Amino acid sequence: MKLTAAEEQLMQYIWKRDKIVLKDLIDSYGDPKPAKTTVATTVKKLIDKGFVGYNEIGNTRLYFAMVKKENYFSKQMKNMIKQFFDNSTSQFASFFAKDATLTKDELQKLRDLIDDELKNK
Repeated sequence: MKLTAAEEQLMQYIWKRDKIVLKDLIDSYGDPKPAKTTVATTVKKLIDKGFVGYNEIGNTRLYFAMVKKENYFSKQMKNMIKQFFDNSTSQFASFFAKDATLTKDELQKLRDLIDDELKNK
C-alpha cells in the first residue's frame, strides 16, 4: 500500500524510535510545526492502514511501527520497477548505473555487492 508524502514523513519519525508519543512526533518536525490535530489525523490514517499500532498507558498512547521500514521500501521499489521498467530489474540497474550521479567508488561498491550476490546464488 502506498503512503502519502505526509504519511511517509511521519513514518520516518516513527521508524527512528521504538515507541513514541504524539508530542514527540510533533516535536520531530521542523518549524513551523504542524498542528496537533493534523499529526493526530495522519497517525489515525496510519493506524487504519495497519502501519502504526499503539499501547495505552493511562491517557497516553505510545505509537510504534507495525510495518518495518525495509519491508515498505522493498515493496515500493518493486512497484516502481514494475511500473517504470517493465518489471525488469536489469533495466532498472542499467538506468541507475547510467543516469544516477554515482562516483566511480560508488559504482565499484555496487559492483562488489552484485558480485557477492552472484557468489551466494
